[in-house]
Amino acid sequence: MIIGLVVVLLLCPCLGLAGWAFSQAGEDEDPIATPTMSAPADPTGQPTNEPTDEPSAAPTTAKPSPSRKVFAKGDCVVNDGTATDAELRKVPCGPNTYEVLLRIPGTTDGDRCKTRAPEATANYVHDNSLDFLDYVLCLKKR
Repeated sequence: MIIGLVVVLLLCPCLGLAGWAFSQAGEDEDPIATPTMSAPADPTGQPTNEPTDEPSAAPTTAKPSPSRKVFAKGDCVVNDGTATDAELRKVPCGPNTYEVLLRIPGTTDGDRCKTRAPEATANYVHDNSLDFLDYVLCLKKR
């Protein structure tokens, strides 16, 4: 009984800390994270730089997230970095921006956008040293 109580008392703070860290995912810049942005592949498997859909100026139905560093469905971003070292920045939605269609937590598999958000024209992979802080953004060029 005492051993069980000790295990529970040690396990609760650890779970609380892990939950807090997960909720803070993306809040701070992580110098260890390696973000990348890529365009989808064409049917032959070669990457394409051309968007698969025409840019849309139609308003989005999702509300943008209030934080500057956390990206959510409905946010619009631009890449101030390169394709291999992306630096996304939130901007008002408009032409030549990327709209976040979906945020997939806990993965670095950008190909998941093909099935979960087939209208996506690009994706952003946030690869953190802690795997549970990884995420993928499925993006659509506007």
